[in-house]
Amino acid sequence: MRIAGIDQGTTSTRVLIVNSEGALRVVHSVEHNQIYPQEGWVEHDPEELIANIQACANAAGKVDAIGLDNQGESCLAWDAHTKEALSPVIVWQDNRTINQIERLKADGKEVETLARAGLPLDPYFSASKMAWIVKHLPRAKTALARGTLRLGTTDAFFLDRLTGHFVTDVSTASRTSLINLERLEWDETLCEIFGVPIQCLPKIVPTTGDFGTIDTDHGPTPITASVVDQQAALFGFGCREKGDAKITFGTGAFALMVTGGEIIRKPKMGLLPTIAWQLDGEKPVFALDGGVFTASASITWAKSLGLFQELSEINAFTTPPAIDSGLLFVPALTGLGCPHWNSRARGVWMGLSLNHKPEQLVQSILEGVALRANEVIDAMNSCLPLQSPLAIDGGMSKNPYFVQFLANVSGREIRPASMPELTSLGTVKLASRGFGEPLETTSHFGSVLPDPGVSYSMDRFKQAVATSLKWQKS
Repeated sequence: MRIAGIDQGTTSTRVLIVNSEGALRVVHSVEHNQIYPQEGWVEHDPEELIANIQACANAAGKVDAIGLDNQGESCLAWDAHTKEALSPVIVWQDNRTINQIERLKADGKEVETLARAGLPLDPYFSASKMAWIVKHLPRAKTALARGTLRLGTTDAFFLDRLTGHFVTDVSTASRTSLINLERLEWDETLCEIFGVPIQCLPKIVPTTGDFGTIDTDHGPTPITASVVDQQAALFGFGCREKGDAKITFGTGAFALMVTGGEIIRKPKMGLLPTIAWQLDGEKPVFALDGGVFTASASITWAKSLGLFQELSEINAFTTPPAIDSGLLFVPALTGLGCPHWNSRARGVWMGLSLNHKPEQLVQSILEGVALRANEVIDAMNSCLPLQSPLAIDGGMSKNPYFVQFLANVSGREIRPASMPELTSLGTVKLASRGFGEPLETTSHFGSVLPDPGVSYSMDRFKQAVATSLKWQKS
């Protein structure tokens, strides 16, 4: 048996192949363009994403089934008859709807979104993006008038175009702010609040099952799983028990903790209930979600400023930790997610002096991402005891300095994945479930313990975060 997992992420699309012996291999990976039409706007070309998914499916060779994971909150509009995209993909990082969100907050609508979808009002989620498309794009308005408009997250577009199935899985639907988390159905009240025509949304289905077949160079192949990328990583790590958690340090850093059959609502802690997955024929598994919007993106930004040239340069430093010299960085370059949920917050350096060198600035960025992640870890642990050790993956999990600092600031054993493709692996495992032959592989992890001679207080960092939050009022 050979199963393929296609990971359609924020910056690239890649495909992992796993066979029945557990051998893993990435056979194709391709980046796509990041489009920034205006300040705060982030878009992708839907045709480029479709072409990259098709290329990955072709590169996979002959496989028994394919799983597909998606970006989560990124969304678009397309035509029901022609399947032509009527808008760009509006990416999860995009905050063009911040004014609409603030109006809804002022009208007291957040009470309803928290009660029904479990989510705060924030441009991060798909609902306000879909409403923006309907309100501002003439082609979408025309399609709505003639009854051919389709709206959805990217998974629904991919599946509709590639297999003819206009569906979205429950994990992805839970990222829109339009689903009723109790009923697992689109909520008419939420659709009315945001201005999203409910008849244009896809059918909600379990994470595994029959998603149709995709034509490849090697013949038609069934797609048997569709899931959000972060939930796929949670499954790939083998997190199954209540309190199991992982953090993926990609463009942003996203923490998920399994809560089992229980929906845990902790809005004051900034943590969000979400759906981890639902296997076909079974009840849904819930999770707590906490996001840091800027993680490795801050490292990419630092490199673009010329603060370093190669990633190998920032694996270790000859200087003491930046925080010891009073230098702190808050990576709020696209706002602050959990537990603050403020899209207008901006990044700040505190304690910066003429004595600080470029490498110390980068050092403080790495530390700032770890400190932000620890805010989420602390919030989760206060809601439900976090099982230790804490599993992490993503590009920053390969940086020894970052991982050790995270262990020190959290006081927890950190287990970085030695196999970096945990998202694709989770997608493969879910696809094998949908295919009817569950495939389990052994995930190998390293282990980093906190240095017993080092501990950090979060107090100074919280002061820096407070400054970041005040930026919008200046």
